[in-house]
Amino acid sequence: MLEQIGAFDPIPREEILRRIDGLRSRMVEGQIDFAVIFQNVDRFYFTGTMQKGVVVVPVDGEPMVFVEKDIERARSECPINIVAIKSDKEIKDILRDKGILQGVAGFEFDVLPLTVFERLKEVTGVHRYADVSSFIKEVRVVKSAFELEQMRKSADILSRVFAKARQIIREDAREIDIDAELTAEGRRLGHQGLLRMRGLNQEMMTITVTSGFTAAVPSCADVPIGGTGVTPALPQGSSLKKIARDVPVLIDYGGAYNGYITDETRAFVAGELSEVFRKPYEATREIIADVLTHARPGVDCTEVFVRSHRIAKGAGLEDNFMGYGQGKVSFIGHGLGLEINELPVITGRHHRLLKEGAVFAFEPKFVLPGHGAIGMEIDLVVTASGVERLTADSIDLVYF
Repeated sequence: MLEQIGAFDPIPREEILRRIDGLRSRMVEGQIDFAVIFQNVDRFYFTGTMQKGVVVVPVDGEPMVFVEKDIERARSECPINIVAIKSDKEIKDILRDKGILQGVAGFEFDVLPLTVFERLKEVTGVHRYADVSSFIKEVRVVKSAFELEQMRKSADILSRVFAKARQIIREDAREIDIDAELTAEGRRLGHQGLLRMRGLNQEMMTITVTSGFTAAVPSCADVPIGGTGVTPALPQGSSLKKIARDVPVLIDYGGAYNGYITDETRAFVAGELSEVFRKPYEATREIIADVLTHARPGVDCTEVFVRSHRIAKGAGLEDNFMGYGQGKVSFIGHGLGLEINELPVITGRHHRLLKEGAVFAFEPKFVLPGHGAIGMEIDLVVTASGVERLTADSIDLVYF
């Protein structure tokens, strides 16, 4: 079995069917007769395989996983019906024979390029269509027991990488040297090697190490602290800068096991923490303590954001909260799962009630131009009575 040479747990058949039923119930509400799923992560979520092909989910009838290659690998990974095809041009005739082409087809409009959409219309013979992406994202919000197990294994990789960081960070080391050692450690533990992010032009490093001014440079990425990277061709991530004394080193690392992503940040400092960072550090701790106490099912995400913003404002740090100037972002938390930007998003304007089983990263951070940044990030599971952390290691500032 492939899992014997990798790091993954096969998705049980009943888990796949539960996910498909969740999508179908929303398709009924949206008057969509069948879904055409093409994006790789969505295909994996609903089938357990990412082999080349297209998934068709009728409201009534058996879902079909059309696979061009590799058929045998797809069959070993996917517990539901695989339809082997030599070309996607065969799909139309198969759907017509099964009477599926009548009605409205749902496509993932949030991620499909126009040329791909036109091709899918041609090979499926679809004439009426609507957007199914919001239904897919809603199904993925609440994690099952199987998914939470994968995320805890992902979090274990993350925790062990941070434990390694305590051993290898040193003054005068370059950000990229720390990055390289910790990336290697994660890979040895079975990390899949990249983080997936939904949307056009959305890219995310597995790890970003920043220290001093590199943490305060605005990034093109929609993150409060993106780093400078080593080139304008990829303007985020760790740089060639060396670690200095009394200035925070932030390590933002994404664990990943069996597709499932965790995302946390820890702070380190050589010597003593400079005075300019002390109040922001204390505000960060207060904001985290507040969310651990207050967040629970039924609480509006906007309320979580407003409470955090109120603490930052009370500390006189409103202008530095979640970025500075054009580098400010509008969120303090984001959902996690197979992608790093799932629902829920914790902002001041997107009303959404927290649901039991949802998982989100919560990252209060402060950016101080000319000095650097300080902050933390923790991953939270919404439980029946509140929230709990995915990791158990300390979030205290680490001195070295």
